[in-house]
This record gives sequence, structure tokens and C-alpha cells, in this order.
Amino acid sequence: MLKRIAQTAGFSGLFAAIVLTLLQSLWLTPLILQAETFEGSEPAAEVASGHSLAAAAAPHEHDDGHSHDGEAWAPEDGWQRTLATGLSNLVVAVGFALMLAGLFTLRAPGRTWQGLLWGLGGFATFSLAPSVGLPPELPGTAAADLLLRQYWWLGTAVATAAGLGLLAFGRHWPLRILGLLLLAIPQLIGAPQPELHSSLAPAALEQEFIRASLLTNALFWAVLGLAAAWFYSRPQQSA
Repeated sequence: MLKRIAQTAGFSGLFAAIVLTLLQSLWLTPLILQAETFEGSEPAAEVASGHSLAAAAAPHEHDDGHSHDGEAWAPEDGWQRTLATGLSNLVVAVGFALMLAGLFTLRAPGRTWQGLLWGLGGFATFSLAPSVGLPPELPGTAAADLLLRQYWWLGTAVATAAGLGLLAFGRHWPLRILGLLLLAIPQLIGAPQPELHSSLAPAALEQEFIRASLLTNALFWAVLGLAAAWFYSRPQQSA
């Protein structure tokens, strides 16, 4: 069983990471580079830059190579940036694939297409729900305290996962109602926000980046869910 989980996570994570890196390189990175041109033309002290939180936890919140520390190393644009992003994506994708494979041991998908449902659940948990309060941010966007955002992001992800689990597998209506409440509570509390909302990038570019990030993340999770279900079911198919 451990070998099956490891193989599922390794192969599906690698495949999903390749897809994610290609999507980011073709779609998200050009938007980030464009936003950095606006950031470079303004004093750095005016705005706290960076993406939303939990860069290691959400695929669309990758390391874009941007840093305000002049002494810190950052990958250069081109192959260094793509390689750094790809390796980061691989670590994240394999981690999420391990989570899916572990869940499959409790309730294995009967068909490969059912992996898509698991993938969409992951997208809702780790991207869509947190993005309601903390949408993906371009460099040069003001943000609230990082620790507070991390706490809210983590709480939202946990509540969303539990809520979706109760809605999907709860056999009684009280459990499903509790699931709906868990989905709503983080949004009712609200994400921490900066005292003054400001961004150096144009609003149109911000909106395009949010849409691109969410669509890229959705495709990543769809591919990861389908691939994980397929690799997990292979031993049974070949038996």
C-alpha cells in the first residue's frame, strides 16, 4: 500500500507539475513581469509587495523571483526562473498528490473520472475559498500582516475541507448543514486586509492575473485529480 501511494504521488505529481509550470510560463509569468515594471518605477517603501500568503501551499502563489532584499539571490528571468518555479511546483504537486493518495485509501475512486471530483475539491479548498478573501496578488500590491493572512488562509482551508467532506459524505442533514456552516464561517469572519488598499499595477492587469491564477490552479487540480486516480487504480486494472 505504501508503495502504491508513493508511486501514485510521484507520477501524478510530476505530471501535474509539468502542466502547471507550462501554464505559468505561458500565462502567469508574463503578467508578473509586466507588473514588476510598474513596481520598479515607484519607491519600494510605498507598497508592501508580494503574492497572497502560503506561497508553498498554493500552486498559483509561486516564487516569482521578486525580492526587496538587494543581497538575496533570486533566479534571473529565463531558464533560471522557469527551473526554480518548476522545482517548487514539483514539491507542492507531490505533496498534494500524497494527500489525495492517502484519501484514496479511505475511499478509492471507482472510476478515473471521479478523480476530477477530488481534484475540484482540492481546488475549492486550497485556492477558490481562500481567494475569496485573499485573491492572488501581483508584485506591488499592499497586503495585511503576513502572519494574520497565514492564519486566515489555514483556517479557511481546514474549514473548507471539513465542510466539503461533510457535504459529500455526511449521511444525515444535520451533518450537511454543519458542512455549509463551515464553508461560510471563514468568509463571514473575513480575511485580514491592509489599512489602505493600493496597487502599482493597473486594475485591469490585477483582474487578469486573478482570473489567470484561478484558471491555472483549477486546471492543475483537475489534472492532478485525474492523474492520481488513474495511477492509483492501475494495480487493480493490471491484476
